[in-house]
Amino acid sequence: MSGNDVSRHDFNRDIDRTGTASLKYDGRQSMFGAAEVIPLWVADMDFAAPPAVTQALAKRAAHPVYGYTVYPESLYESLMDWLRRRHGWDVRREWIVMCPGVVPSLYAAVMAFAEAGEPVIVQPPVYFPFFWAVTGTGRRLVHNPLRLGNNRYTMDFDHLEQCAAEASLLLLCSPHNPVGRVWNKRELEHILRIAKKHDLVIFSDEIHADLIYSGNKHHVLSVLAEASAENSVNIVTAVAPSKTFNIPGLNLSALIVPDAENRNALAQVFDTMHVSASNPFSIVAFEAAYRDGEAWLDELLIYIRQTRDFVAEYLAIHLPDIRLIESEGTYLLWLDCRALTARLGINDAQLRHFFVHEAGVGMSPGTLFGETGSGFMRMNIGVPRHIIEAALENIRQAERGAGQGMIPA
Repeated sequence: MSGNDVSRHDFNRDIDRTGTASLKYDGRQSMFGAAEVIPLWVADMDFAAPPAVTQALAKRAAHPVYGYTVYPESLYESLMDWLRRRHGWDVRREWIVMCPGVVPSLYAAVMAFAEAGEPVIVQPPVYFPFFWAVTGTGRRLVHNPLRLGNNRYTMDFDHLEQCAAEASLLLLCSPHNPVGRVWNKRELEHILRIAKKHDLVIFSDEIHADLIYSGNKHHVLSVLAEASAENSVNIVTAVAPSKTFNIPGLNLSALIVPDAENRNALAQVFDTMHVSASNPFSIVAFEAAYRDGEAWLDELLIYIRQTRDFVAEYLAIHLPDIRLIESEGTYLLWLDCRALTARLGINDAQLRHFFVHEAGVGMSPGTLFGETGSGFMRMNIGVPRHIIEAALENIRQAERGAGQGMIPA
């Protein structure tokens, strides 16, 4: 474990989250059948939010009336300033549609841009609400699976083009959850060419765009489209401070939609569902995070990169049957456990049992992200590093026991 972390923010601090109605902690019994597992599953971090956020929330809470709200112009300005500063994207005020989280936005996009029964493209293994948003609204899933080679995932563009010939909508995860790819400029420009050729609408989930490891760069799909011959591609971009600043429970995100007809189509869907994103606390947290959270984020990125590197080294030395897929962004690691399952002769259900009941570690099973996730697990490293160290040591000890026949049939 690295001992040279120099930070104004203590990411090694243990914060007891039990009894706070935390899904990650108080939901362990229902999720895993074990209340004491080390929870490395659902995608929120165990770090305190940036001080600017907690201060803004405390100030707002001190006002004793918590009524209905409107979105102040300062909120829009904070988002536009952030996107310009961090991503070189000049967003117009009228392009922004506030919404109650990225998952509701997925559903709204599917309903707005694909008719009932029409095909919608997803790229598994992928964040599981992508599937739900399609099947739950009566649309048809079309899988364009990612390809794994040399410990890195890439897109199958030939197959994507075949899919695009019949579909009207692509749900893109950029950066990709769970495989950790930060799609490069060439890959994204290839998507744009296919989309223009087949008049494909792209919903680009860029909620992890600020969580990029050094040596990689996130390219905003709409920025690439604006700068190329593919500038007529219809793109809806989802952004939020929720993952970046660890405030997902406040449920506020934004869609950036340059095309007025597309904005109207989305607005009609939200109106039909009578969905409101208004919340006095989410508004002040959103603005404070984008205004004053940058220094905190820069330190966080160093910390989680060091944790990622620690995991990679530990696995290589002590758990060679578990391989870390090359991770370029997000605080979610994609672990290839297929050599372990092959050596132990176990299936996905038994693999999950091994981690939960033998190792005492609760991760997200790969099959949750589609059939191509079989034999994989997703690990959330957004926790103090000593917890990751303890979890890996638990797995190491459990593997030794598993080699002696401790896993039930």
